[in-house]
Amino acid sequence: MACEIGNRTVLKFDTEDGVAVALARYIADLSERFIKEKGSFNVVLSGGSLIDTMRYLARAPYKESVDWPKWSIFWLDERVVPLDSKDSNYRLAWDGLLKYVTIPNNQIYAINDKLSPEGAAEDYEARLRDLVDRRILPLSDATGFPSFDLMLVGMGPDGHVASLFPNRPQRYEKKRWVTYITDSPKPPPPRITLTFPVINSSSEIAMVVTGADLAGAVKDVLENPDSDLPAAEVSAQGLLTWFLDNDAASQL
Repeated sequence: MACEIGNRTVLKFDTEDGVAVALARYIADLSERFIKEKGSFNVVLSGGSLIDTMRYLARAPYKESVDWPKWSIFWLDERVVPLDSKDSNYRLAWDGLLKYVTIPNNQIYAINDKLSPEGAAEDYEARLRDLVDRRILPLSDATGFPSFDLMLVGMGPDGHVASLFPNRPQRYEKKRWVTYITDSPKPPPPRITLTFPVINSSSEIAMVVTGADLAGAVKDVLENPDSDLPAAEVSAQGLLTWFLDNDAASQL
């Protein structure tokens, strides 16, 4: 079931598996479109349950049909822990998707896990700026911030996205591309995160939200025009599409 709520397209499915099937088709279609248009596909991943919901991309037919060598992978946010830690979003993505597909390692942009949170954020932003300088990553004409082709975003029960939490100043950052937090209310505390100006410069954004524990935040973001939750600030230069299962949509 699809409907329009404000500037958002909301897709509702009976089950999480229904979301996973539709998400794989959506990502594969965007991959084909962007590669046909410009020869590459820049994708930003989140942590949490998102990678598992992307599971069908690592299976037939997508494992064989998607032009994986044209992809580049980035992270919306990352825990400042060793990349092989169970808390690492990189490891989560590697174990759940990346090790099964043929994206070149030099097109997978993990953080430098040897640096402090501040140092890791500065390093990640510097690497993004280098990609812009080399015309690998475009800037948005509308915002002047880097524009990714697709950003895959999850949401917490408190309405946080990336590592932009309620009652934390990082959500209000307007100049930096990447910032850091050392007191995340969700462990582990040290993290880096893309900022809202970068998130909202993306061409396409998929908000992927499943589970009954998120139903209250979903209702607030989608039905309350005065919502103060971070997820309510998400917008896209192109289309913003919400993927919900019935549990997450149960209060709409």
